[in-house]
Amino acid sequence: MTPLDDQLFDAPSPLMVLVRPQMGENIGAAARAMLNFGCARMRIVDPRDGWPNPKATAMSSGAYRVLDRAGLFEDVAAATADCDYVYATTARGRGLTKPVLTPERAMIEARAFAQAGKRVAVLFGPERAGLENEDVARANAIITVPVNPAFYSLNLAQCVLLVAYEYSRLGSETPPEVMAMAGTEFATGIERTKLGDHFEQRLEEAGFFFPPTKAANMRLNLRNMWARLALTRADVQSLHGMLRQLARPRDPK
Repeated sequence: MTPLDDQLFDAPSPLMVLVRPQMGENIGAAARAMLNFGCARMRIVDPRDGWPNPKATAMSSGAYRVLDRAGLFEDVAAATADCDYVYATTARGRGLTKPVLTPERAMIEARAFAQAGKRVAVLFGPERAGLENEDVARANAIITVPVNPAFYSLNLAQCVLLVAYEYSRLGSETPPEVMAMAGTEFATGIERTKLGDHFEQRLEEAGFFFPPTKAANMRLNLRNMWARLALTRADVQSLHGMLRQLARPRDPK
């Protein structure tokens, strides 16, 4: 194990508990989804095809580290015995009095619990029918993904991915939007001004600013447009080149 692996497995992320999973491929896909978002602690309850499962390893696409460290348990009670708070994922009403949360809200809570030193688990049911009521009854709260009510079936790995993503996203400092500059820089104010001057010169020559009574407002709108656009220096150079090419006299044919 590398120092990065140790850091991941020691991190206070939720325990992802796969309850009676039926296919090794889905266990592997769940491990891959977990590791994508920095969650590495998996527990497996009574897998149908036994454990370890070579199909899970093949499907994990490099996330075998999660599978190698996964805990194997006979039942949900054993898998959650050391947990302080447990969520059960289900799309169906269960007739049980419990808080029902979106993944986002649940993972906000989970982060708060983790920061307080509490151990949190999330239960995911088998592929065919999901968790049994007896499983859900052991949870403190329910997570329900707000999917299309006419088709609410989620693949096991998809559900794991949604929960892991929400947990990771809430702790991420990644800005919601960045500009990939591709080796250039934003144009400076003077560069945008000179581009505007060039455009106005060519447009004036073409008779664009007509009638004269509206010319001042037309120029103002153009200046506002240049300021509004996130032009790079390369953009400005390209636009200058276009204007120069358009202004060149053409040889008669």
